[in-house]
Amino acid sequence: MKIIHFADLHLGVETYGHIDPDTGLSSRLLDFLSALDQLTEYALENKADLVLFCGDAYKSREPSQTQQRELAKRINRLSSAGIPTFLLVGNHDLPNAIGKATTTEIFDTLTIKNVYVSNRPEIRRIATPGGTIQIASLPWIRRGALLSKEETKNLTFEQMNQRLQEVLTGVIAAHASKLDPELPAILAAHVWVAGATIGSERLMTIGQEHVLLLSNIASPAFDYIALGHIHARQVLSHNPPVVYSGSLERLDFGEEDDDKGFYVVQIEPDGFSLKVQPEGKAGKRRTSFEFHPVAGRRFLTISVAIGPEDADPTSTVLEAIAKQGDRVKDAIVRLHISVPAERDDQLRDNEIRNATREADFFTMARDVQRDARRRLGKWTAEELTPLDALKAYLESKKDVTPERARLLLEHAGKLIEEQGVKQVQ
Repeated sequence: MKIIHFADLHLGVETYGHIDPDTGLSSRLLDFLSALDQLTEYALENKADLVLFCGDAYKSREPSQTQQRELAKRINRLSSAGIPTFLLVGNHDLPNAIGKATTTEIFDTLTIKNVYVSNRPEIRRIATPGGTIQIASLPWIRRGALLSKEETKNLTFEQMNQRLQEVLTGVIAAHASKLDPELPAILAAHVWVAGATIGSERLMTIGQEHVLLLSNIASPAFDYIALGHIHARQVLSHNPPVVYSGSLERLDFGEEDDDKGFYVVQIEPDGFSLKVQPEGKAGKRRTSFEFHPVAGRRFLTISVAIGPEDADPTSTVLEAIAKQGDRVKDAIVRLHISVPAERDDQLRDNEIRNATREADFFTMARDVQRDARRRLGKWTAEELTPLDALKAYLESKKDVTPERARLLLEHAGKLIEEQGVKQVQ
């Protein structure tokens, strides 16, 4: 049985994008769809038995009609080819109010053949070309759906998280007890597991996070534990396999060096010979899993430090860009220049931007190094309140008498108070 495991698609991320002239769509939307197309093609060409998506189809809880249409096109290709697709609801898929539909609920409503949506903990038996498989689901669940107001009354945040952990652990244990041991079983969960290396999801968090321990989730009753929510791909355990597939495409510069893609999971009877060396294996059945990268948009940071003695800082920057060669082409490029203040006006922006014209997106930031501000007595100007600065200034003027300084400070204080400037005593 061959299964494709991926998560955190986040259609709708448009940061560092521009409007594509041919389609009128955001270039970043096209990047994410390209990654999904590569996954779809792989599933079709390699006759996958199941595509397992572990949550967060869109960036927004209210995706545009265009984003929904484009996802539906890819789901339809899999469905039409007889490949079942299991869609788990993540935190970005939940509506902002109880009673509203989730972003993927439409597939369930229309009872699309070969498409299964899970928005609550349950066990689904799915018939695939490779046989029947059990999917135990743990979608992202609102705190209010797990704990009543009475249960959370007077609890601290830490106590509430502890209680949530107990409830979710009980859900997983209940799932494990109901499995048919003769059938392969996967736990699909959209959760944060303690100890996981976090990525760009820290900037996209919606609401408060609850965390599960690895020991709570790594039940030997499952042949494979497929996780979503954390954007950095990682294997938390090999026996049983507990795997975050990570986001399918790079979201920001924090993922510049990360490979993106999906996992190909194979579950076979014990003793069956595999052609490919597995990355990990465990369970009463033989389970192997291997990461399959997709060709995503490259992120590239170029850092240049200009010295005070540099007579031609622009040439120094152009040389640093040229060293990157073809890596600049079609990439999202961030140029960071550290430059002394006396050399800043010697940077020729037009030449620098022309050197990166083949980038898909280019941004430039300068860190201008200035000399330390002069001191007023024992203080620097930055450390003083406006009134203290005036006082230090008047004390430095020999022609200002103490009485005149007192009057000036008195009137200055009134003016500052009228302007609502808070003084730090």
